[in-house]
Amino acid sequence: MSNFVDREDLNKALDTLKSGGLILYPTDTIWGIGCDATNREAVEKVFALKGRDKSKSLIVLLHSDNQLAGYVHDVPEIAYELIEATDRPLTIVYSKSKNLPENVVAEDGSIGIRIVEHPFCQQLLQRLRKPIISTSANMSGMASASSFNEISDEIKEGVDYIVKFGQQDKSEGKPSVIMKMDSSGKFEFLRK
Repeated sequence: MSNFVDREDLNKALDTLKSGGLILYPTDTIWGIGCDATNREAVEKVFALKGRDKSKSLIVLLHSDNQLAGYVHDVPEIAYELIEATDRPLTIVYSKSKNLPENVVAEDGSIGIRIVEHPFCQQLLQRLRKPIISTSANMSGMASASSFNEISDEIKEGVDYIVKFGQQDKSEGKPSVIMKMDSSGKFEFLRK
């Protein structure tokens, strides 16, 4: 896969997010449905499109671990060490979020965050300067699409912009490792 990010593609995705729309985009794991994570109404559109139960929380993407303190109360030092050391995409569920709408976080106040290392996502996040929702590009209860070609027409027609970057990539994406961490740094794996 080429790491070249087309400026027009990036600008269209950025404009869609800024206007409260939904994008279908590649991530460092699998294709995702995304929106500005700070826009409550846009987040509602994600739940509606997927037919997802609103009691389920969503994953948020950031471009740097320097941003964690803006969205998590008491980030344990070990979180930074794990993010630095991992060789696979890692989503950490932190026990207490902040500065995010209530429909993004779990009922217990926790939030799943992944520091993304993907050329398109990195540039999009840096330019937006806000976190982005990332949820698998499938209807709730259905299998996740591991490539662009596996995404249903219903999902493709339900978003406001489909990113061109990565559509031709034939490699199969895999979901991230997920661990839950409390404010003391104690953690457990939810998905390996």
